[in-house]
Amino acid sequence: MTSINESSDAVLDLHDVQPDPDLDAMNGRLEKAAFSRKSPLDRETRRLLQLAVLAALQSDDVKTLAETALDEGISPVIIREALYQCAPYIGIPRTKNALRPVNGVFAARGLALPLESRATVTEDDRFEKGLAVQKSIFGDVIDAMHAAAKEKEKAIMVDHLSAFCFGDVYTRSGLDLKTRELLTFCIISALGGCESQVKSHVQGNANVGNEKQKLIDALETCLPLMGFPRTLNALCCVNAVMAD
Repeated sequence: MTSINESSDAVLDLHDVQPDPDLDAMNGRLEKAAFSRKSPLDRETRRLLQLAVLAALQSDDVKTLAETALDEGISPVIIREALYQCAPYIGIPRTKNALRPVNGVFAARGLALPLESRATVTEDDRFEKGLAVQKSIFGDVIDAMHAAAKEKEKAIMVDHLSAFCFGDVYTRSGLDLKTRELLTFCIISALGGCESQVKSHVQGNANVGNEKQKLIDALETCLPLMGFPRTLNALCCVNAVMAD
């Protein structure tokens, strides 16, 4: 008998291995509870949050969930935009890792790639438009942050943050500002160890009109994916910033 740890001509295809039914049942119960409860979040938003968190966690399940989202009638462009929203927070390589299998799903369903562009900025105006969006979320604190930035840090704290994060990404069409800011909250929460940034984006969510219950429901939606420690840490951030 040949051990799976020994060299052999047989190749084990991990995708053919049957799932664990008990674990799948646990996940199903958690998701059913979150999706069946009356909530300010619609099903499409919940799916987009799940997709973004799976991307942040670099989970292979992003492919299966993209298929589910398409089956539920969610636009491929919207799915892509939820994943693009991850780029400033998890980095370009990890965002591409998540997009690769999702683009494979799109291609398998006969969609022409690349999907239509939703970019709304140019090289000449990405900073100005990004800064406008940034200030619409966070207000005058951005001016104070820029003024306080050390000269050697301004490329990161001022130029790239406004131009890339908010200019290249937040200004894209396809998702509204409230949805993008809610996605950002969940993406950063899923990373763990980013409580300062989580608190900032809790305030950002409040500023754009996402109420506390929406953030709590978003965390419940993502709980099976990112686990209790990161979910509870994010919930503490919500409670620290938003009053009941």
